[in-house]
Amino acid sequence: MTGLSVGADGLARCGWSAGSADYRRYHDQEWGRPVRDDDALYERLTLEAFQSGLSWLTILRKREAFRAAFDGFRIEKVAGYGPADVERLLADAGIVRNRAKIEAAVSNARAVLDLPTGLSELLWRHAPAPRSARLASVDQVPAVTAESTALARELKRHGLRFVGPTTAYALMQATGMVDDHVAGCHVPPPTRSGGPVVVR
Repeated sequence: MTGLSVGADGLARCGWSAGSADYRRYHDQEWGRPVRDDDALYERLTLEAFQSGLSWLTILRKREAFRAAFDGFRIEKVAGYGPADVERLLADAGIVRNRAKIEAAVSNARAVLDLPTGLSELLWRHAPAPRSARLASVDQVPAVTAESTALARELKRHGLRFVGPTTAYALMQATGMVDDHVAGCHVPPPTRSGGPVVVR
C-alpha cells in the first residue's frame, strides 16, 4: 500500500486527502508547508488541540468560524480574554464548544507570550533533520517521534496544555517541520531556507 490516490485532475496525492475537496485543498495548499509566524503557529497549535478526539475534517470545516471567534488567533488578543470571552466561545455553535479546550487556548496564548524566544523559535528548534527521501508508504508515517515527545515536554514545561506527543507531531506535519507527503505525491518537498512561509 503506497497511500497514494490519483484524482480526476490526474495528480497523485497522499491517500488521506481523497475523501473530500476540503482535504484535497488543505493537502495541496497547506499541509507540510513551512510556517514560521507566531500567530499562524498558535492557530495551528490551537486547532490541533481542538481536533483531539474528532476528525480533522470537522476542524477544517469550522476553521473560518474559529478564526472569527478567536480574533484571527492573534496571540496578544486571545491572551487578554476573560471569563466573559470563555462564555461567548461556549455559546458559539460555529466552533467546537469544549470548555477545557477553550480555556486551554486562552491560557496557552498567555504562556506563549511569556516564552523568552517566541513560539516559532521554540517549535522549530525541535524539528528533525529532513529525511533523505520521502517515505514509501503511508503505513511508515509515525504518530509520535522522539522529537515530538521532546517538543510536547518542552511546551508543557512552559505551561501549555493539550500538547501531547501525538498532537505535537501532527503540528510538525502541518507546519512543515517534517515532510510526511509520501513518495510520488505531486506536492513538492518544502524548503526551509529563505524567508518565512505563512499560509493563512
